Amino acid sequence: MATPAQLGLMDAASPVMEEMIYFHDHVMLVLILITCLIFYSMLVLMFSKYIYRFLTDGHVIETVWTVIPAIILVVVALPSLKLLYLTDELDNPQLTIKSVGHQWYWSYEYTDYYDIEFDSYMLPIGDLVGGDARLLEVDNRVVLPVDTSVRVLVTAADVIHAWTVPALGLKMDAVPGRLNQLALQCSRVGTFYGQCSEICGANHSFMPIVIEAVPVDVFESWCDGMLDSD
Repeated sequence: MATPAQLGLMDAASPVMEEMIYFHDHVMLVLILITCLIFYSMLVLMFSKYIYRFLTDGHVIETVWTVIPAIILVVVALPSLKLLYLTDELDNPQLTIKSVGHQWYWSYEYTDYYDIEFDSYMLPIGDLVGGDARLLEVDNRVVLPVDTSVRVLVTAADVIHAWTVPALGLKMDAVPGRLNQLALQCSRVGTFYGQCSEICGANHSFMPIVIEAVPVDVFESWCDGMLDSD
């Protein structure tokens, strides 16, 4: 979970988020090098005593400052396109869940192996216990097994929402009448928080998402407990 003084991205909890962080670092390195070069050129031009006032055109320098930015754009675009297609990759998902956005809560369905359905509401401040995150904790968490390919079907029942979990690199619009999908794989055990990222009404800020990644045997026990409670 992000902290108030955090400057960088959140720790990655999925292979896709790891690739996003690598790409972020790659682009930041390119931007820093360009910025340093520009400032160095400005300082040299400002304090240099050598001028050539008869210079009216220069085909060589114009060619250089056209070709070099084009090369830089290619260096940035290639890993960007690779990451773009990686986020849409669905390789034989082992589990499918459905997330439906409502004003203002989420409902979930586990329909592959178990007939499990539940609603997930934000916990009011009075129900929080020690260690719970204010405005982020819910009464029913989404429990998923680690190292398992999961497909999430995202839709909405009323207005447009967005199902977003930053630590997993996930963000998908929930559109009424439309079924979107995304790939998810938790690479470590933990609890990961998200929120609706599309303004959807007065209580838009109060419909958080909580994913709890657990070992497979714990996930099976949780499924059995949910079936017994029904």
